[in-house]
Amino acid sequence: MSESRYRFDRDGEPEQDQVPADTDVADHIPDVSDASITVADTADSLNDTVNVPESPPTTNVTRKSSRTLKMGSFTHYGFLILALSSCMVAYGGNFFQEFDFTWGGNRAKIFNGGQLLSLSLDKVSGSGFQSKKEHLFGRIDMQIKLVAGNSAGTVTTYYLSSQGPTHDEIDFEFLGNVTGEPYILHTNIYAQGKGNKEQQFYLWFDPTKNFHTYSIIWKPQHIIFLVDNTPIRVYKNAESVGVPFPKNQPMRIYSSLWNADDWATRGGLVKTDWAQAPFTAYYRNYMAQSFSPSQFSDQKWQNQELDANGRRRLRWVQKNFMIYNYCTDIKRFPQGFPPECRRF
Repeated sequence: MSESRYRFDRDGEPEQDQVPADTDVADHIPDVSDASITVADTADSLNDTVNVPESPPTTNVTRKSSRTLKMGSFTHYGFLILALSSCMVAYGGNFFQEFDFTWGGNRAKIFNGGQLLSLSLDKVSGSGFQSKKEHLFGRIDMQIKLVAGNSAGTVTTYYLSSQGPTHDEIDFEFLGNVTGEPYILHTNIYAQGKGNKEQQFYLWFDPTKNFHTYSIIWKPQHIIFLVDNTPIRVYKNAESVGVPFPKNQPMRIYSSLWNADDWATRGGLVKTDWAQAPFTAYYRNYMAQSFSPSQFSDQKWQNQELDANGRRRLRWVQKNFMIYNYCTDIKRFPQGFPPECRRF
């Protein structure tokens, strides 16, 4: 992951000044558009293992922050169901066929003939995997059951990335917390090696009790992050105002579970409790659907937008569960917000 640090105050909270009360926050949140696909849901599993290196590969590591806030009682009332394009090529199902373990030794395992995968973290090492295939645009779905109990200090990542100093990247990161406190879902986007486009959310459910589907839709016009088929974030292509957008570099799918107790929970004030190790996250029902080249020139496909229900669900998530938005952080951008933060 790529590096990005926040500043913290003495209580371990990220320093953030929101826009003044008389400012329309919507003017600082990039506008929304698009969609595609429904998510398949198949059964759980258990069986074989794969041997992999103990040491992690040499990669950039993202540094993120968290804030602590009790999550109230929210009800999730249905999912946004999006239309599947008939021109997409689908891959998925079997972890043996689709992924390679990249580090962690026997902490990374595949069970039940390739239907279930687990990553574990202990005091010696975490673990990770990557896809065999690269993707240039498409939709990625993965069902994940996060580390249960006291997960403070741990980070579970799931993201798309190319390689090199000018890499592109689309991130889901799950920042662990002490028992009873909510996970923080961190999202970020890198283009040509530059990120700093963070939004963070609490979830409206306990992500450790059951599997939930986390999805990325990546098109030349925009990127959509979804949780259980509900859009939580839309990032539009802002090349027209000079902002690079990830559209030229094919990316692989990566995931890892690792210790980040120097920053992950309350800015590093809460450390990993190794008495709770090993920490384990589970994965199933992976699906990658690539858009065909013919769609890139199809204006109807290019101009698809979220329907009214999708826009309503997006507003609901951002109003009730967004806890950080770089587009409203005045202290971070005292000279003015990045150009993509304006509606256009």
